[in-house]
Amino acid sequence: MADAIKVLLVDDHQVVRRGLRTFLEVQDDIEVVGEASDGAEGVTRAEELKPDIVLMDVKMPGMDGIDALRKLRELANPARVLIVTSFTEQRTVVPALRAGAAGYVYKDVDPEALAGAIRSVHAGHVVLQPEVANALLSQEEATSGQGRGVSLTEREREVLGLIADGRSNREIARALVLSEKTVKTHVSNILMKLDLADRTQAALWAVRHGIAD
Repeated sequence: MADAIKVLLVDDHQVVRRGLRTFLEVQDDIEVVGEASDGAEGVTRAEELKPDIVLMDVKMPGMDGIDALRKLRELANPARVLIVTSFTEQRTVVPALRAGAAGYVYKDVDPEALAGAIRSVHAGHVVLQPEVANALLSQEEATSGQGRGVSLTEREREVLGLIADGRSNREIARALVLSEKTVKTHVSNILMKLDLADRTQAALWAVRHGIAD
């Protein structure tokens, strides 16, 4: 499956990994390339196997999922991480997303919906179940300063709207007839002006403040 989405499973429960593997292996466009039982092993396997997507649990012995996310970011590993967990508390959701997760779904998610989430994250979109989005928006609302966003230029607002639409830098560049380097500069400026950590927060901020649907 040369063009299949390569997935790494990271969960400390073998039965969960087995269940995920059993379902995902029947998908024509998804290939499970490996498994890990904790965050440290997950980071090592991600560096070895170069998966496109890592399905990561949050609570694991030793290095947990959030620390593993941070380590992958430090290593500039290009894999996109989809959190699959049973933990719904805001104190878990917000740190995971701020650590760089591209999505957050619960373990009781419908299998077909999980496959769809993997495809969506692989395509560059942010995938959040409604309760998760609400948790992050609540956190952002509680910490946001008055007037943030006022200093955005019209072009930056256009870029922010496309970020919220799940567009990659390349897609934004094509849509606005800009170079990819220029788009990266706009994204950096947006994050700095809004005091946000990543594109996930930027997308949710845009929705919350009416810049995107």
